[in-house]
Amino acid sequence: MEIIGVDTGGTFTDFIFKTDDGKWGVYKVLSTPHNPAEAVLEGISHVAKKGKFKVIHGSTVATNALLERKGAYTAFITNKGFEDIIEIGRQNRKRLYDLFYKRDEMLVPKELRFGLSCRVNKDGEIIQQIDDGELEALVKKIEDAKAEAVAVCFLFSFLNPQHELKVKKAISRLGLPVSLSHQILSEFREYERASTTIINAYVSPKMKRYITNIVDEIGNNELRIMQSNGGSISATTAMEESVRTILSGPAGGAVGAFEIGKMAGYTKLITFDMGGTSTDVSLIDERLPLTYESEIAGFPVKVPMIDIHTVGAGGGSIAYIDAGGSLKVGPESAGADPGPICYGKGEKITVTDANLYLGRLIPDFFLGGNMKLDRERLDGYFKAMAKSIGMDEFELAEGILTVANTSMEKAIRVISVDRGYDPREFVLFSFGGAGGMHAVFLARLLHIPKVFVPNNPGILSAIGMLLADIVKDYSQTVMLKDNQTTFENLKELFEPLEEKGVQDLLKEGIDIKNIKLQRFLDMRYLGQSYEITVDFKEDYLELFHQMHRRSYGYSDEAKTVEIVNIRLRAVGSPDKPTFERIPKTEREQNEDAILGYRDAMFNRQFYRTTVVDRNKLLAGNIVEGPAIIVEYSSTIVLPSGSVATVDEFGNLIIETGE
Repeated sequence: MEIIGVDTGGTFTDFIFKTDDGKWGVYKVLSTPHNPAEAVLEGISHVAKKGKFKVIHGSTVATNALLERKGAYTAFITNKGFEDIIEIGRQNRKRLYDLFYKRDEMLVPKELRFGLSCRVNKDGEIIQQIDDGELEALVKKIEDAKAEAVAVCFLFSFLNPQHELKVKKAISRLGLPVSLSHQILSEFREYERASTTIINAYVSPKMKRYITNIVDEIGNNELRIMQSNGGSISATTAMEESVRTILSGPAGGAVGAFEIGKMAGYTKLITFDMGGTSTDVSLIDERLPLTYESEIAGFPVKVPMIDIHTVGAGGGSIAYIDAGGSLKVGPESAGADPGPICYGKGEKITVTDANLYLGRLIPDFFLGGNMKLDRERLDGYFKAMAKSIGMDEFELAEGILTVANTSMEKAIRVISVDRGYDPREFVLFSFGGAGGMHAVFLARLLHIPKVFVPNNPGILSAIGMLLADIVKDYSQTVMLKDNQTTFENLKELFEPLEEKGVQDLLKEGIDIKNIKLQRFLDMRYLGQSYEITVDFKEDYLELFHQMHRRSYGYSDEAKTVEIVNIRLRAVGSPDKPTFERIPKTEREQNEDAILGYRDAMFNRQFYRTTVVDRNKLLAGNIVEGPAIIVEYSSTIVLPSGSVATVDEFGNLIIETGE
């Protein structure tokens, strides 16, 4: 069966697929923001061969529905008196000194928040049953309000879900999708649980329409959707639990970087994914970094996600002069339409335009020559902006790139230096369509000695989707002190989650021998408000003290430890693609790969720069900067002093020369 990986970005939609000769092919089309499915279906029809195929897709539909506030008209049901919990939230204010601070509008307006007189206590005991008459009246209110989706979140429903199930049964006659908090997030903290459940209800109808559209077009072929946790799920599950797909595209990139880096012998990576609209970074220290404390568009989302930090700096990020006369770049992007000026329609200077203006991007080789860039169209726009700020055009272009690089440098510091990691101990793993043009400059700012650029870096997120496992995450709040439980007792608590995890993966078509179960504990010192996630092993207490000491600089082994949640990660390993080694040579220089020479500007000076065809490079070849390496999905810029070596898999390992 043919496998196709698809990643939808703000500018391009990327595809990776097997060609007729058994090799991997890549394809890119401009995204269609008005209807993302159009670009996806166009690409599938272009690359799919006759016969059965499977599509693994990273989608931005749920993300965009949330960011753009274009989700379903959602009703919220909770205990009477708790209807406004989603607006009260937590006491912390993000802009403490902003006298004009105003919170964003809630996803659920006041008129769609409903309370029922029922209660489960902290031990899971029902102390007040639902009144049938009150429930019927509530269903009628939801029907009259013309709600499109319903989120239900009762106190302590993770211990006893009976009331949530009863409400769903009563609402079912309306034909509305209903999200239950104990199914979406079976943990304490009612605000975060309610927020996550509401987001699921808010985005699921739109996601369902999108997925159904694709499924109808591809017929009996299989569609899987990438999750934010780095694993894929069936299309059916994604329609019901769409909140798990919020960061599916960036998660695919992190998985691809981890797997390809590991294959090449690198397990300590800082991933740098620069696309058309944004840059995503993450830190991988031997394993994919997971977080359970995410926030999207100002709302808590407490499902497991790969820990990725995003900034609004991409190839399409727009440069402008602010009210104070300073040069700024992003977060606004030109996107796919109208795109950068050099695409032919845009009217605002972008990062891509600046790279082209400096000679670092070559018009004839963009997307393998399939998309021509208009260099001459840039002159008037650069002259006008440069004049307004009192500098020449080339100084402006380099300034735009410097500002963009600084923004991305700050993002990497957030995930490394700010968390106690030294970037110099890691390799910068660069991908995304624009990443290769900035990676070496960024690495030098952070004193990172090596940059890793994989084959086809512009479509690595799509590659990562093919390399991803099928992953199911489960959690349960237990609230046990260390002197109240033992390792054996905790093992017993995991058993219901393990049984569910195995059954769910068997339904996904995974063979029992390819299933692995990973167990974790959320732990804290008694009285603390936040937890540390620790591997569940016999020495789990010792591991907690070690991790607390690393995170906070101290530990107290005499203090009572609380086990808050148990977590299970069920991992199924499907058949995955393999990547062949490329031919090797003893010759460091490869004249056959040189396409010519051009002038490119670095540090206000033009240099004679070698243009190299990456597809003709062999394992063992070396490319010295200044050079521009071109390929279908990306362009890699090597400034003076940097040296790239081709490894056995065709990856570029660049010594930055810093």
